[in-house]
Formats: sequence, structure tokens, C-alpha cells
Amino acid sequence: MTSPALAHQTPFGRMYSRRIGGTPEVPSITTVIAQADAGMGGWIGHMAATAAVQDERLAAAVGDPAKLRAVARQASGAADAYRDAAAARGDRVHHYCEQVALAALGRPHEAPAARAALEGHGEGAFAARFDQWWETYRVVPLAAEVTVWNHSVGYAGTLDLVAEIGGRLCLIDYKTKGTDREGRVKALDPKVVMQLAAGCKAEEMLVDPAAGTWKPWPYGTDPMLLGVAIGETEVQPMMVDPAVLPAYWSRFWALRQVWASGLKVQEAGVPLRPVGPPPPPAG
Repeated sequence: MTSPALAHQTPFGRMYSRRIGGTPEVPSITTVIAQADAGMGGWIGHMAATAAVQDERLAAAVGDPAKLRAVARQASGAADAYRDAAAARGDRVHHYCEQVALAALGRPHEAPAARAALEGHGEGAFAARFDQWWETYRVVPLAAEVTVWNHSVGYAGTLDLVAEIGGRLCLIDYKTKGTDREGRVKALDPKVVMQLAAGCKAEEMLVDPAAGTWKPWPYGTDPMLLGVAIGETEVQPMMVDPAVLPAYWSRFWALRQVWASGLKVQEAGVPLRPVGPPPPPAG
């Protein structure tokens, strides 16, 4: 997904303004969710160890501290390199999905170029599986890449798609996923439920980013929420169970308070100051 027009990278995470060039005012949905500790230490260590073991220089480096340090330096960045590559792939897939929706809406689009970009990276299967899903589920798009705002809690975000499927209004969030050992698309992270729960609490949607024009959210408060895992072998849509929404919304609300408290701490100033010894006793 390309960076939304009103999004800003700040020391406090991604934030949104009300118009292009405006002051960032509220955190993004993803920034709020990121306040939860992801606990990625084990995965980072695994990626580094795997990169070191697979490095062709390792055998020649044994017994040579300088060469071993070079292998270690490169291995230490393996997780970051994997994350960045996955993010770039996700951006390409999201861009293609958006362009397909724009084409269906009769709006200007770059679907052929977006598909060519995927094929140029050996990722054409993602587009092929997405097209199959789109046709099989007879998706009728209503709006793509919709920027929304919630004043009551204080956050904003961008929804991948608002559509009708089988006569039901749906809010959809795409996730580009890898393939497991059985050849199936990998499962969605349950955090997508928080993301969709926040999206369905939208109070406004953006009309014109340059003018800063917004309108009341027109799609009601009871849509079907779908997380759609897009893989190379299949696309798997997963519906959020309405029974869990209150719990996930409560979690999101609490994380929004965590973000606000972190902002206050960072703006509070220097937390610790040196203290000198007391003066010597009189006399």
C-alpha cells in the first residue's frame, strides 16, 4: 500500500493530518496497534542464526576473528532485510489490489502496470490468485483506499476496500502472506481484528485531501469485517466473529491510551537529574 496522502512519519509513529501539509494530529491505527509488544526477539535471533549458517563464507571464516565478525555483521541484519523485502512485496500486492478496484469503479487506474511490476519481481502468482478470488466472490467495490477519522478516541487510518459481497456490506483489509509447508497461504495474525474493529468505528471519511474536506462515514456501523490473506497459492478471506469485537475494540482503546501516555512522557522533559552531595555539617 502506498503511503496515504495525509500520513506523516513522526517521532511518535505514523500520524495523520486533516489535509495535505497540515499538522499531524492523531496516530494511525497501525501505530496504535504497534504499542503492544510484538515479542520478536526469538524470530530475530532465528533469522540471524540461519543467515550465518547459510553464509558461504562461514567455513573459510572459522578461526579467523575478522572474517567471523564480517559474517556476524551481515547476519545481524537478516531480520531487517527480510522485513523490508516483505514490506516492499506487500506494497506491490496492495497497489495491484487497489488498481483492480479502481478499474471496477470506472476510475483512472494503473492495473496493467501494477501487475507488470509484480511479474517483474516474480510475484505474478499473487495477482493471479487475487483475480480468481475477486471473480469467485463477485466483489462489488464501493470505495478503495479510504482514509477514515475517529474524533471520539482520536485516531485515523486507511481501509483497503469497502465493498459488497453476496449482498453484504464489507470492510476489507488485505494481508500479503507467504506459503506454509502444505502449500496453503499462511494464517492471518489476530491483530487484524483490532485493525478492522478500529476501521468500523470510523466517524468521517476523506473526500479531498488537498482541501481537507471530510464527510460523515456513510457505510453504517454493522458491516462484515474481512481479513483477506493473499498468497501465491490461494486467497483466504476470514470473517471477524462479531462476538469478539468488543474485546478487540477494548484492547485497541487501551493501546490508544498507551500511545497518549508515551507522548506525555516524551514531552515531559529530562526525567532524571544529577544530585550533588549534601553540604558538610555546620561547625
